[in-house]
Amino acid sequence: MDIRKASSETEITACFAVFHELRPHLAEETFVAQVQRQIRDHGYAIAYLQDRSRIVAVSGYRIAEFLAWGRVFYVDDLVTAASARRQGYGGRLLDWLLQQAHDSDCDQFHLDSGVHRFDAHRLYMSRKLQISSHHFSMDLK
Repeated sequence: MDIRKASSETEITACFAVFHELRPHLAEETFVAQVQRQIRDHGYAIAYLQDRSRIVAVSGYRIAEFLAWGRVFYVDDLVTAASARRQGYGGRLLDWLLQQAHDSDCDQFHLDSGVHRFDAHRLYMSRKLQISSHHFSMDLK
């Protein structure tokens, strides 16, 4: 098992199926272009955990700076393939992300999680992440 950053079109494409489990609205035809745009315009990055030749967990993240929090390592997406859950893959990827945040000299580590994702919340709290705010949103289109 190893964790890698997806940089090539082939690697990004290979991550789609796992991302799609978390983000079913994404279309495979436009996924690579969107990821490449987010990489170019917003510093987005993808990390993936591969066990043998199968991608079992993926994460999208970025480093940003906020007046409220300083330099923040923000996790946009974190998901383990349904067929690979409860085997420690999500925890291993989360630990890697936390280490990247430390290594990048970030002041804080942030992620948002849907209120219904109880298994994910247990994982986050086991790593000492705290529920620190409510996130409000509104669809504009």
